[in-house]
Amino acid sequence: MTFTNRTILITGGNSGIGQALAEGLQALGNRVIITGRKQDSLQTVLDRNPEMTGYVLDVMDDIALSAFPDGVLAAHPDLDTVILNAGIMEAEDYTTDPVELDTAERTIATNLVAPIRLAAALLPHLQSRPEAALITVSSGLAFVPKASNPVYSATKAAIHSWTQALRHQLRGTKVAVHEIAPPLVATELTPGQSKVAAAMPLRDFTDEVLDIMSRDDVPDEILVSRVGFQRNAEAEGRYGAAFVAING
Repeated sequence: MTFTNRTILITGGNSGIGQALAEGLQALGNRVIITGRKQDSLQTVLDRNPEMTGYVLDVMDDIALSAFPDGVLAAHPDLDTVILNAGIMEAEDYTTDPVELDTAERTIATNLVAPIRLAAALLPHLQSRPEAALITVSSGLAFVPKASNPVYSATKAAIHSWTQALRHQLRGTKVAVHEIAPPLVATELTPGQSKVAAAMPLRDFTDEVLDIMSRDDVPDEILVSRVGFQRNAEAEGRYGAAFVAING
């Protein structure tokens, strides 16, 4: 399917990559719905983009997460594209005594459990549409992990694996399944990340992703050229060197 004249839901569309994709996809002629955990940042995006619709959604809130799909489908029965983008990235230290698990549990709930729950709730509707798409957002760290963010890297590896299985299961349906795997991008996913010299500028990343999504034949994996360093490291026999480059 082509990503124009679609009704697109983007979780975590109030900042970073999610916001950039939301604004870029709206500029291509799509109707865009975003979610955000924080009312103030969500409202800031909506004020800048009055044609967008937004919902406050904390995916860590089980009640809100369970209620959201029915509410958004009632308001937007033409929804045909879902981008599961919301995520968090926090450092962990397994050398401490005791090892604190709060970050691990929060990361798994946000990055893995919530996308699975939303997909399960929304897929029956998506399968009823003439054309539909489900898009996950993993990471280059799914392929070469960052040791200081072990559970984040693991959740993104799990999202990559889950997306592959989901694509196979849905191959006979009207739902196309794609995966965006960003490299290090200049956002505030982690404090100060937007200032890191090695980070890919957000505009460059977004432009390249939207260019891929505008093709007549969108690939299963929507990969900017820079993420090839991680995505192809193992296949090209560079995994050890890539791991050292990322982790020192």
